[in-house]
Amino acid sequence: MRMKINWVFMLVLPVVLTAQEINLNGYVRQYTGALLQSGNEYSIVQNTLNLNIEQNRNKVALKANPYIYQYPSKEMEFAVREAYMDIFFESVDVRIGKQQIIWGKADGVFITDIISPKDLSEFLLRDFSEIRMGVTGAKLSWYKNDNTFEFVWLPVFSPTIMPAADGIWFPRLKYTVPATVNAPQDVTASLENSEAFAKFSSMRSLIDYELMAGFAWDDDPAMHLIKQVDPQTMQLTGLTVNPQYHRLALGGGSFSTTMGPLVLRGEGAYYHGKYFNTADPKYSKAVVQKNYLHYLLGLEHTLWNWKLSGQFIQQAILDYEKTIDQDENENTITLLARRDFLRETLTLELFSYIGLNNNDALIRPRLYYDLSDGFELQLGANIFTGDAGSFGQYDENDMVYAKVKYSF
Repeated sequence: MRMKINWVFMLVLPVVLTAQEINLNGYVRQYTGALLQSGNEYSIVQNTLNLNIEQNRNKVALKANPYIYQYPSKEMEFAVREAYMDIFFESVDVRIGKQQIIWGKADGVFITDIISPKDLSEFLLRDFSEIRMGVTGAKLSWYKNDNTFEFVWLPVFSPTIMPAADGIWFPRLKYTVPATVNAPQDVTASLENSEAFAKFSSMRSLIDYELMAGFAWDDDPAMHLIKQVDPQTMQLTGLTVNPQYHRLALGGGSFSTTMGPLVLRGEGAYYHGKYFNTADPKYSKAVVQKNYLHYLLGLEHTLWNWKLSGQFIQQAILDYEKTIDQDENENTITLLARRDFLRETLTLELFSYIGLNNNDALIRPRLYYDLSDGFELQLGANIFTGDAGSFGQYDENDMVYAKVKYSF
């Protein structure tokens, strides 16, 4: 009955919107991907309907972004990514409701951009507009000359959506024994469990920069482990994984400036109270709390009509202990090359994450072609290299895909 109601809602919605003079746009997309190994099985077959509903009335505006993911072999997913109201004053804007909040300057990396949690159902392969989830809360923006002050309050915690434990994108455990993965522990919706963030941003003639701080829940759960040990041999025989969320505080910022033909950007954050897995038996449930830094420096340049960009990213655990499962300094670079052809109807793009610690990578060549107004064809591949690390763990998930998209 619920799915029938949803379909009826989507069918009658355009008629209602026309009557109310509300702007309606969106897209329909077919997305098919096939693995290059394992008998060329499909990695995904997805049909998407995405709607943007907007209306402006003097000092008030609204937006809603409902969407449907339909799969031939599993239940249809109907949800609302954003649904909020804007109220405009002379120098203050207030946004109330479910909204995506994007901070920072990084491409493809989340450092200060942590307010909107991530949907990692397909690892990092979705468009970033779909990876970022909406959060329910209130955002106040105060404008003063070239400066902006933003304050965000989230009454309810929204965690990252992790891949299914039996799916191809679930992170590889470092233990080879049988493991039971339980559902993450819920965070009770209450005033004391709410989250708060603040940001100051300024646009100058020479530099744009942001400063931010937040008191929040870590969107990614720490994996608390309960080990089963054979009392006679003292060998590990089994594992129970209990994902659990923890509070953390952070502060950071980002900047962007030009240096002749180059664009230089940077972003960094200090996280206080993040949890990491450890093999040290003195720590209960194999987790230890540490502070850490996450930062990047990047350059962007246009050469022979190619947009070229590179970033160096480092995650550094402070007061490091050798028993921690993660390296003390985890280094990654990203590379982007993009160019338009045929009067901007054809676009070639190559984007890559390269892990320096484990010599692994995710290489993403893509081709976009505008067949006609609003009608786009995309062909691409996701190639994983290495046998360890964030990307090497998915070495068997190399895939090619095609997307056909009509925007209206």
